Amino acid sequence: MDSGTLASMLPFVAMFIVLYFFILRPQINRQKKEKAFQAEIKKGAKVITTSGIHGKIIEINANDNTITLETGAGKIKFERSAISMEMSKKYAAPATK
Repeated sequence: MDSGTLASMLPFVAMFIVLYFFILRPQINRQKKEKAFQAEIKKGAKVITTSGIHGKIIEINANDNTITLETGAGKIKFERSAISMEMSKKYAAPATK
């Protein structure tokens, strides 16, 4: 390879490095955190699903990886991966003035 070929490849290599550090790596870290969160949710936690449904976990079924939420409309069964965030900790924090 001559120096012209290396010089023409340099922008593509630099673009891949920037893409990795600013897009791919943060996404991978978010996915790891989300999986860890979904694995540690407990019965009784108040959560929000990815579709925006608020509820309280009343049952966790490890066999088929589902949870049962108690909502205002009744009991609904969801996949564990459908849980977006936990609200128990947010509401349990003492109010500061």
